Amino acid sequence: MAIDYSIIIPAYNEEALLARTISHLQEAMATISLTGEIIVCDNNSTDRTAAIARKAGAFVIFEGINQISRARNSGAKVAKGRYLVFVDADTLVPAALLHKALDNLKSGQCCGGGATITEEAKIPVLAKAVVGYWNIISRTLGLAAGCFVYARRDDFESCGGFSEKVYATEEIWFSMALKGRARKHKRQFRIITKPKVVTSGRKLVWYSYSYQSILLLLICLFPYLTRFKWLCAYWYKRPEQ
Repeated sequence: MAIDYSIIIPAYNEEALLARTISHLQEAMATISLTGEIIVCDNNSTDRTAAIARKAGAFVIFEGINQISRARNSGAKVAKGRYLVFVDADTLVPAALLHKALDNLKSGQCCGGGATITEEAKIPVLAKAVVGYWNIISRTLGLAAGCFVYARRDDFESCGGFSEKVYATEEIWFSMALKGRARKHKRQFRIITKPKVVTSGRKLVWYSYSYQSILLLLICLFPYLTRFKWLCAYWYKRPEQ
């Protein structure tokens, strides 16, 4: 059976939320006439991530180097679909959002894009304001959030996939590369505003507002700091629960 689209989930120690993410995706995929697949890239997990993904019905591959961009790219390499959708392991994708993303790609007028986000968890007021501010930036500048990125395979490959020079913000660099290709070929990069993709918002709860603000400021001023993994612990380490 030919695969039309592939949903790729990079996962590092995601046993707590991964099964729900996959189940939610499967429900959304059941409403779509195109044939899809779910690929989980186990990014050197030390928990039951891979076993849970297999039990849930996903195709699982292994990437031994713990790097988000590399895990995304590894999933794309084995994907069979001509359309690619990248989803984080703590993210819920509404069926209507998946429909819109695939319709955009099928139209031939869109090379890819992202979606505005909303958080599932109850988060502090200031953190909620940050999410709202990001959505404004995303819509205005055309930047996809990492929890939901979609693209045509040929455009993804022409852009070189996600940059493996960085350990975070790979979705920003990819968005800029994909927008450049869209302009060159007179197509569009589309941020879907409704419905929003639902992220757990866990980092907004785990880390203090001051820490996240300082980190964001440093990355905005010195984006090449993301080339150093030890400076990107926010994306790779979790506080003791």
